[in-house]
Amino acid sequence: MALIERMDIEPDGAIWGSLLGSCRIHNNLELGEYAAKNLFELEPNNPGAYVLLSNIYAGAGRWDDVARIRTFLNDKGMKKVPGCTSIEVDSVVHEFLVSDRSHPQCTEIYNMLDEVDRLLEKAGHVPDTSEVHYDVDEEWKEGVLCQHSEKLAIAFGLINTKPGTTLRIVKNLRVCGNCHSATKLISKIFNREIIARDRNRFHHFKDGNCSCMDYW
Repeated sequence: MALIERMDIEPDGAIWGSLLGSCRIHNNLELGEYAAKNLFELEPNNPGAYVLLSNIYAGAGRWDDVARIRTFLNDKGMKKVPGCTSIEVDSVVHEFLVSDRSHPQCTEIYNMLDEVDRLLEKAGHVPDTSEVHYDVDEEWKEGVLCQHSEKLAIAFGLINTKPGTTLRIVKNLRVCGNCHSATKLISKIFNREIIARDRNRFHHFKDGNCSCMDYW
């Protein structure tokens, strides 16, 4: 905010969007509302801005405000782009959405996902349910996190490639913090290198670490 106030030019949508995204990460509701107000004036039809503010409200437990924003988005016909992750195996591209059960290998994928989650729990991984912005119980939130498209694609890759094969996945959105920490552990548990390209950058997971150094 101090940087914005010192700028010689008027901040654009990218600047206010960066501040709004930071407010979501740091749970700064007051500053988030201020950043959102300025961003809405510049980009009134950007659904991502409304979703970010909705997430901040959800993190603060203000569910009436979450419902208000979702109703507004529905009334305006604006929708958030759904997260989708793809992986190529044997020259065939397979795509997954969150909780996707349309793949012919659905049963095997979810069996592997259960095994992955069991090993993650054994290794000490605890899902960060704060990133699931719904007014529901914690157990259901953990279930949603376990079925993100990244994890489904990785589970598919684990059962359809030889041990030690590098997995390469592509996501149309930014990978969430929970999946990022889980994928680091998966690379170590299964002794796999995993290269993920999300909306922002490449992530090279190896031996429990990521090339982005946990900053993305």
